[in-house]
Amino acid sequence: MNDPTLARSGARSTLSTKAITTLAMLTGIAYVVMLLSKALPSVNGFLDFDFKDVIICIGGFTFGPTAAAAVSVVVALIEMLTISTTGPIGMLMNVLATVSFCCTASFIYKKRHTMAGAVLGLSLGVAALTVMMLLWNYFITPLYMNTPREVVAAMLVPVFLPFNLVKGGMNMAATLLLYKPVVTALRRTGLVPPSTSHGQSRRASAG
Repeated sequence: MNDPTLARSGARSTLSTKAITTLAMLTGIAYVVMLLSKALPSVNGFLDFDFKDVIICIGGFTFGPTAAAAVSVVVALIEMLTISTTGPIGMLMNVLATVSFCCTASFIYKKRHTMAGAVLGLSLGVAALTVMMLLWNYFITPLYMNTPREVVAAMLVPVFLPFNLVKGGMNMAATLLLYKPVVTALRRTGLVPPSTSHGQSRRASAG
């Protein structure tokens, strides 16, 4: 006789294993994207465009903001241990930037699982990223760059503000463009469960 309780337990276990596998894969892809992003020119010699947030945001849209936060920390830790020269402070800034964008967007999208919800969540994510980086650049950048705080404060509006708005906007557009095809491919491989949204098949990418 089949035990429904055991069947449900087995289904949850399988789903959990698939989720962990998918998140591990997305972590690896995010790290590779981060490495490729290093080839892009930096702003003022130390502000780098980093498109790993696109991959992490896709994971957050699929598995929720907690998963996005976990992947953010793991990727930042691996980056610190492998190629970063800024140590724990740079890792902290890295995590704060990614979490503020990806977790904000994922949280809103979890509540409003529609294209409008995705656009709203990503827009708020860009705003959260920009505000967070203005605050933390003011407080932390002088510590690891050995720069007077007055110099950093003078850079907030002309340098840090437009940089983070542009960076966040580019990550927002790329996420909107890539989310649906990436998740569709993952669903076909069985790594992501089928969508339960009836309207999803009619949604168009806003990328």
